[in-house]
Amino acid sequence: MIKHLKFASIPTSDQDRALAFWTEKMGFRIKTDQAMGPQRWIELGLPGAQTDIVLFTPEGQEDRIGTFFNGSFHCDDVEYTYRQLSARGVDISAPEKQPWGSFSRFRDPDGNTFILSSR
Repeated sequence: MIKHLKFASIPTSDQDRALAFWTEKMGFRIKTDQAMGPQRWIELGLPGAQTDIVLFTPEGQEDRIGTFFNGSFHCDDVEYTYRQLSARGVDISAPEKQPWGSFSRFRDPDGNTFILSSR
């Protein structure tokens, strides 16, 4: 039976720049960084998380770079995380409150847009 989502791919035009962003600003840790054809397979994770992210753009999928990520990152407190990420220079919007919780949007260096949410 399926247990969990192993990884989600984040398309990027510059793997080194993306790696610096996701590790230095977002706090992810390198799990794998190895050659895979003309690119590298870069898998990143967070302590305690079951799902990793991969900084890899499959050939022919370059049009996905700079689009909306169809998923959401979760944190315990969007206001607190917003302040942390903003101080690190992340392009992040002020949190918005909704009946289901709070959320903020942030962008990576490629212009990909992500949601950060909490209950």
